[in-house]
Amino acid sequence: MGTGMATVLRLTLRDLRRSRARAALLLVAITATTTTLTLGLLVRDATARPWERTRAATAGPDAVATGDARALAKLARAPGVTGAARPYPTASGRLEARGHTVNALVHGRDVAPSRLDRPLVTDGRWLRPGAAVVERAFARALGVRPGDRVTIAGRTFPVAGVAIGSGRVPYPSAAPGLVWLTRADAARLPAARTGSGARTLTMPLRLADPDAAPAFAARHPGVRSWQDMGAYATAELRLANGALLGGTWALAILAAMSVSLLVGGRLAEQGRRVGTLKVAGATPAFIALLLLAEHLAVAVAATIVGVLAGWAAAPLVAGPNAGLLGAGTPAPSAGTVLAVLAVAVAVTAAATAVPALRGARIGTVRALAEPVRAPRRRSRLAAAFSGLPLPLLLLGARIAARRPRRTVLAGLSMAVTVAMVVAALAMGRDIERKDAVVLGPDFVPGAGNPVTERLSQIVLVLALAMLALAAVNAVLTAWTTSLDNLRTAALTRALGATPRQVTTGLASAQLLPAAFAALGGVPLGLLVYAAARAAGGSPGQAEVPVLWLAATVPATLAVVGLLTAVPVRYGATRPVTEALGGR
Repeated sequence: MGTGMATVLRLTLRDLRRSRARAALLLVAITATTTTLTLGLLVRDATARPWERTRAATAGPDAVATGDARALAKLARAPGVTGAARPYPTASGRLEARGHTVNALVHGRDVAPSRLDRPLVTDGRWLRPGAAVVERAFARALGVRPGDRVTIAGRTFPVAGVAIGSGRVPYPSAAPGLVWLTRADAARLPAARTGSGARTLTMPLRLADPDAAPAFAARHPGVRSWQDMGAYATAELRLANGALLGGTWALAILAAMSVSLLVGGRLAEQGRRVGTLKVAGATPAFIALLLLAEHLAVAVAATIVGVLAGWAAAPLVAGPNAGLLGAGTPAPSAGTVLAVLAVAVAVTAAATAVPALRGARIGTVRALAEPVRAPRRRSRLAAAFSGLPLPLLLLGARIAARRPRRTVLAGLSMAVTVAMVVAALAMGRDIERKDAVVLGPDFVPGAGNPVTERLSQIVLVLALAMLALAAVNAVLTAWTTSLDNLRTAALTRALGATPRQVTTGLASAQLLPAAFAALGGVPLGLLVYAAARAAGGSPGQAEVPVLWLAATVPATLAVVGLLTAVPVRYGATRPVTEALGGR
């Protein structure tokens, strides 16, 4: 047993050294999946921690109530309430700072720190009469720091400090941004009064059962639970997590297709090697294990690279809102690494097992004489294309028809990619529309929206990863097709066709499924995005310019043509005598 495994290991390492280019393509394919999965798992683990950490550091309330003094006094004595802070005035007004004019929410607080809902100063100091403290996320958008000056409702205040809190959802998840003043300063603001002279008051609450805060809020109008505020505060992290994990499924499908195409190429190229191993006494199980070991070794390497890459990229998408207390991205846990490894191994094994077993069980004489699985002649499919001109479509259509499973696999790979790219375009247009909506008086002009910016980054990463996998699949499909049709290409040239004509025919075998995939991928992508919007509670149609959708088909064909040029040229220019001789 030990000798057999040592032999498998030695042959595996030698085969990987001999086929470095294809091993690198497979590494790219699986690494894209493992990186995205690692990002999704790290973002999922980081979703709840920033809000919990901020609540703990700021003595966060279990619920926050707004109303007049009489209603709040009654609420403080309600069943389930074990503590309430002194109500503080809440007002809104225009804020001017560093050339920006924007609405702001003002809380009038005590100079002495409160035991409940106590903001944490991260820069500068807490309140003093005549000074202001600005919420950290709002301060960063405005570009203000301690020592700067802000004007609120016509009154100018120096900025004493910058702080974070958990009594309200931070900016920009909630708008407008928050500024703390002393009670006396807040009471003097003209915007603190309504037409009747009444003030809005806010009161933090402590409950006997914090987990029951949503039920308490449902029974009492004007009350908001800490769970509800936390959901809003970490909404972008949950959106990022959903996008990443959803993209991982598509990438896993594309990676499985890459492995299947690569195995097919290996078998088409190494038919004689399989026969030689059988002559030397290797069993079908040994040969299948050898073929499987090559790809599993790459899968393990891709897991290591993907976990490290995902960990390095996680701060870009897993960092919390600036209004929350973050602690950096933790290292991937053992469970995360094992989950990523399990997915990589499962995808690789599932895509490798069947073709490896089929190739290993081929007869020894046949393996020595020809490729492991020669293309079959499909008379009906060939007859359907018999009227097409030679060589642009006839040869390519016949080649595609002789390998229907591979043609379908390549078409599905391209269709998935086109669909996800179209969905990404639709999401990008939706993000632009939402950004245009939020550019109002409650948001700092030019500061951007961190939520939509993060989603845009994730969409870009996923689109690039899928395009990379689609490129790998296109190259592998062209390479495998060229290997399968070396003799066909040689016979065609021997009958008078030029290398250019044969190259055109082989290229058309790749372009035909790509054309159908592009045509089908456009409506599929629109359906995917419409379904995603409906699942998120905002049904509607995707709005993508018609010209963009129309350009998808020729763009897909152009990219496929460029990617397949080199492997197709190899099959069309190999010496005729060498190809017919089977060497």
